[in-house]
Amino acid sequence: MPKSKIAISVDSSLLKIVDSKVDGSVIRSRSQAIEYFLKRGLQEQAVSIAVLLLKGEHQSIALEDVKGISLIKQQIEFFSKYGIKTVYIVTQHTKKMNLLLDEISNAKINVEIIEKQSKGNADALIAVKEKISSSFIVMSGDTYNNFDLFKMIKKHTESEKLATMGLMTREKPSSYGTAILDGDLIVDFQEKPKHYSTNIVNAGIYIFNPEIFELFEDTISLEKDLFPKLARMKQLVGFFTYGEYLHVTG
Repeated sequence: MPKSKIAISVDSSLLKIVDSKVDGSVIRSRSQAIEYFLKRGLQEQAVSIAVLLLKGEHQSIALEDVKGISLIKQQIEFFSKYGIKTVYIVTQHTKKMNLLLDEISNAKINVEIIEKQSKGNADALIAVKEKISSSFIVMSGDTYNNFDLFKMIKKHTESEKLATMGLMTREKPSSYGTAILDGDLIVDFQEKPKHYSTNIVNAGIYIFNPEIFELFEDTISLEKDLFPKLARMKQLVGFFTYGEYLHVTG
């Protein structure tokens, strides 16, 4: 790709930091260092919206204590840490709604609850379709994840695929959706199979391009309907989170 020469003014202290990153092997010049860190910064900030899919019956789980604070607060803090500006919580109205509202009332970022009766989690996700114009994160409302989300965003951006699924390994994968990989691509996906040939499982967090909604016709479940379809299309990338994970069951 042809490159353009430009002239910029940079604070001297910042320039010293840039020069310190020139190692002569991976980054060989000041120009390459500036290009590398500018590109990485743009990739990391390319995703600003996250969606939590929280079943109404699981709202009590969202209020449970995880490491000293409620699960919902942990999730919001996780997103905030990695540059997410807005979190949509798609759920149903229950008697615990006021408690849920109280938990998110002091959030550092914008958090909005969207109530939608749905047949499945893909059906629930349609509630945010009109609010999405760029890549976005989706996470199951009953899971605690703590890993380097920037790396997952970078992987998704570089892959140029419709979707990226967070993955982990488990000795007993029968309680999770299992994935079969060909390189980075997930080529087959099964939701909680009785018989399995892999211990690579779904970590309950995903990144989607907005075009994903074009595949939502007759799609009720992400795991049963959407992910197998994406795998067949070779549009589903796997990313190993290598972090903390907890499925909160109540």
